[in-house]
Amino acid sequence: QVQLVESGGGLVQAGGSLRLSCAASGSTFNNIVLGWYRQAPGKQRELVATISSAGNTNYADSVKGRFTISRDNAKNTVDLQMNSLKPEDTAVYYCNAQKYGVVLSWGKGTLVTVSL
Repeated sequence: QVQLVESGGGLVQAGGSLRLSCAASGSTFNNIVLGWYRQAPGKQRELVATISSAGNTNYADSVKGRFTISRDNAKNTVDLQMNSLKPEDTAVYYCNAQKYGVVLSWGKGTLVTVSL
C-alpha cells in the first residue's frame, strides 16, 4: 500500500513562492504517476500537475509557466515548486499516486494560503 506525506504548505503573499514536497513509501514506484491536486473552499478537487516515472509532465492551464513539478525516483519524492502565486491558488494541496489510471493513494493534504 502506498503512503504519501506532504509538507511545505503555508502562508505567502501574492507574487511569492512556495515549494511543496511529498514523500512516498510502501511500494515500488515504477510505472506510478505521482501528482498534485488541490481543493479550494467550496470547489471540487482539481488537477494541478502530474509526472510519470519517466519524467513526462502534465499541468493544468491555470498553473502553466508558474508551477514546476519534479520527481526523484531514488528518494521516492515529488515536489511542486510554485512561483508567482495568486490568491486563487489558495487551497489544500494533495499528493496523489496513480498506476494505469487507478488511484492508489492520496496524502492528507497541506494548506497553501496566498494573501493579497
